Amino acid sequence: MLRRLTARELPLFAVLLVPGLAVVALVIVVPLVLVLQYSTYQASSFSGGGTFVGLENYATLLGSPDFWQSLWRTLVYAGGSVLAQLVVGIAVALVLNVKFRGSTFLRGAAIVPYIVPAVVATIAWEWILDPSTGIFNKLLEALGLQAVNFLSAPWAMTTVIMLSTWAWAPFVIIVFLSGLQTIPQELYESARVDGAGHVRQFFSITLPMLRDLVITIVVLRGIWMFNKFDMIYLLTAGGPLDRTRTLPVLVYDEAFQQFHVGYGSAVAVVSLLVMLTGLLLFLWLSRDRSENREVAR
Repeated sequence: MLRRLTARELPLFAVLLVPGLAVVALVIVVPLVLVLQYSTYQASSFSGGGTFVGLENYATLLGSPDFWQSLWRTLVYAGGSVLAQLVVGIAVALVLNVKFRGSTFLRGAAIVPYIVPAVVATIAWEWILDPSTGIFNKLLEALGLQAVNFLSAPWAMTTVIMLSTWAWAPFVIIVFLSGLQTIPQELYESARVDGAGHVRQFFSITLPMLRDLVITIVVLRGIWMFNKFDMIYLLTAGGPLDRTRTLPVLVYDEAFQQFHVGYGSAVAVVSLLVMLTGLLLFLWLSRDRSENREVAR
């Protein structure tokens, strides 16, 4: 229960609070204000000297097919990655939650892709998926199948989503596995006595008990994947044929490659607004469903 601070506690509270607020202001607030300022200018660098154009950059991007296509690709990438990470992560967590010989080792090994630097993982996967010398295509040829260029236009987005799933599904595995440890085993024992199978137990016990945890995972992974830049750019640089040119890649290309600093900043601001809108909508829908269930009970 919260209580009011006494006069003697206020100085200590301020001393502990001010450094944190200073860091937040320096890392988040100041860059955000600068980006908002840059987005109202037409400039070719971040050193100033641009021309104030008001909301012209926003009008330009809202009328640009390139922006809307990049937004759609971002939604596809973020949505597909989060869904795949959730499915794979939960499935692996359920397996690792069962005690068997080697389960402890596999639990530790499951986190390895998550701690591998993106640059290292990207170089390794480019070598593995190389259409002429890659191990994966050599296996396909050994099976009598045709080699596939996984980074070509038809496959690029799917490949990026799958590699992102490989890299960041361990986060879901770890979090969901920790949640499974908190569910009382008596619930499963009672369900088995009533004749419920594993699938019924999962949907009737596991998911309802860990619903808030799943929502947290979706929110965190959704934010991270919506803003993901490194693996996409290292694998495809937004290509081929702009098939993987998401909003973060568009911002980088406009601001740092084409030197359209104002337009790139405007794209970044709109990306932030889209992400926040989607996040708030998801949380509102989740809360609404939770309240309806409580009323039904």
